[in-house]
Amino acid sequence: MGWQVCRPTIADHIREPATLTWSRQGKDRDAFFCLKLEDLLTGVSFASGATGYDPLTPQIASALSLSDQLNLFKEYVNKIKSGAGEEKAADIVKNSVYMVVCGSDDIANTYYSTPFRRGEYDIPAYTDLMLNSASSFIQELYGLGARKIGILSLPPIGCVPAQRTLDGGLERACNAPANQAATLFNSKLSSELESLKQKLPGSKLVYMDIYHKLLSVIQNPSHYGFEVADRGCCGTGNIEVSILCNRLDDLETCQDDSKYVFWDGYHPTENAYKILSDHVIDNYADQLL
Repeated sequence: MGWQVCRPTIADHIREPATLTWSRQGKDRDAFFCLKLEDLLTGVSFASGATGYDPLTPQIASALSLSDQLNLFKEYVNKIKSGAGEEKAADIVKNSVYMVVCGSDDIANTYYSTPFRRGEYDIPAYTDLMLNSASSFIQELYGLGARKIGILSLPPIGCVPAQRTLDGGLERACNAPANQAATLFNSKLSSELESLKQKLPGSKLVYMDIYHKLLSVIQNPSHYGFEVADRGCCGTGNIEVSILCNRLDDLETCQDDSKYVFWDGYHPTENAYKILSDHVIDNYADQLL
């Protein structure tokens, strides 16, 4: 689960250079089955940009749902069983580290940018919906043999440039309700993982807080070597994201993205991701290994 971008993300930095990222929307399903066995043995990502814990989120974004990703994982396991044998496959599945990165689009897009959920759920109820889905996903992953699972918190969603532009007023302040929703979900997720540890023997479930680290980077950019934290590098930096960042934006796009916390209206730059990945490795890796 993750953001669909063409730049290294947290998971890429953690597993670099061995991670093979396979993220698709639509027709490239056969690509997975054309991979060589040696690629499959070093790491695979089934992440799909703009998916979420809420099953409505991938429908809106035409992304792979969590169920889709679990099905692909099952196919992956069968493929390595065929190529490496049952014993080797079981060892790989059991001893691999799994990263779950999901949920930002549920709050930023599905809840706050569309009317579909707000009429039915308030934020406490909606974060419960997200939590139930997250818990079920983790338990299903455990049931397929995974034991070492790191689950990232939601980031301070309200402080990404697009949220500042859409809901931050004339001053483009952070969107407080979105941040409050993220912290509420994070609190529930952390508690749920503690409960699941007791329920799932032999599991290592690690809650990884990136909310406060990214917020620190945004609030104190110069401390981390950045100059701009409230706009992205791409285009105007206020709203552009995904395909809106293209060659037509070249005249406005910054010349040095290393000075920016965000690449576009939603996604951090490679340097910012590196800071977050170092934070995750330094603070949580030992709990998984």
